[in-house]
Amino acid sequence: MNAQSIASDERIAITLKNLVDLAGPAASLNLSNGKIRASQSGNYVSQLKGRGMAFEETRLYQPGDDVRRMDWRVTARTDKPHSKIFREEREKPLFISVDYRSTMQFATRGVFKSVQAARLAGLLAWAALRRGDRIGGQIFSNSGCQELKPHTGKSALLHFFNALVNPVYQPIAENNFEKVLGRLMHHAHPGSQVFILSDFRGLTAAAEYYLASLARHCDVVLVLISDPLEIRLPVKGRYRFTDMLREVVIDSSDQSRLNAYQQQFEARRQYLQQLCRKLRMSWLTCSTNRQPIETLLAFYGKPGRNTSG
Repeated sequence: MNAQSIASDERIAITLKNLVDLAGPAASLNLSNGKIRASQSGNYVSQLKGRGMAFEETRLYQPGDDVRRMDWRVTARTDKPHSKIFREEREKPLFISVDYRSTMQFATRGVFKSVQAARLAGLLAWAALRRGDRIGGQIFSNSGCQELKPHTGKSALLHFFNALVNPVYQPIAENNFEKVLGRLMHHAHPGSQVFILSDFRGLTAAAEYYLASLARHCDVVLVLISDPLEIRLPVKGRYRFTDMLREVVIDSSDQSRLNAYQQQFEARRQYLQQLCRKLRMSWLTCSTNRQPIETLLAFYGKPGRNTSG
C-alpha cells in the first residue's frame, strides 16, 4: 500500500484495522538480525545486553556451582550449603515508546509523523509476537503518558494496538521529554530491546542521563521520524501552515531564515547520531512518505540473514 492509496483520515490518525493489516508486511521482519551496538552478549544472534534469568529452585550445593549463586538463607537455615538454580528466559521484552506530542501531528507528504510512529510500532509488535517475545510500550503526548507492561501473546499485541488507537494518559506534572525518558527508564526492565519513535524535539542534554542509564541495561534504538519539509524547504514561495488554531506563513525566499531552519534540523540529527555513538545505541530515520517496513528491513535485513557484528 503506497501513500497515495491511504484514505485522508488515515493519514492523520491510526486505526485498529491499519495496525492489524501490518501482520503481512511484518512477516518479512526478523528482529534477531538487528545491527545492535551493544558490547555485552545476550540471548539472540545480535549482541544484546542483559541475559534474562528467572529463579527456578534451590538445591544442595554441588562441586562446580558458582559461589555467587549460593542461597545463604537456606544454607543458614538448614546448616547445609545450597545453590540457587536459574533458567534462561527464552523470550525477550520489546518495549516501544511512541511520541504523540503536538509536533508529531504534522506532515506535508505521506502520513502524520504520529501515524508513521504507530505504523512502525505495529510492525515491531507483530515481529515480536512471531518471535515469542513479550510486548510492552509507552505512549506519550503533551498531556500525559501511558505505559503497558510487557506480556506475551495476541492479547498483549491487541492491548498495545488499542492503546495506540485510543491512549489513556496518566497526567504528568511539568510534562516534558526528560520526564518521559525518566519514566521509560523505570518501566523498561534490564535486558529489554527498547525502541523510541519520535521527532526528538525537546531532547536536551539533561535528558542524556536517562538515556545513558537506559542504554547501560537495555538495547536502545532511536528512530527519528521526519517530514520531507523539515529536511528541505521549497526554494521559492510563501507557504501557510495551520493546526486549525494557529497559523504561520513561511517565506522560503528569505534565504537566511531558510538556512537557519535547515541548520536547526541538521543539528538535531547530528546530535542524535553523536549521542547514539557515545551511548552505544542504534539509530535510524524514517520519513513520513516512506513505507515503514522498508526502513525496518534496511536496518534488520531479510529473514535468516545475520547482520550482527
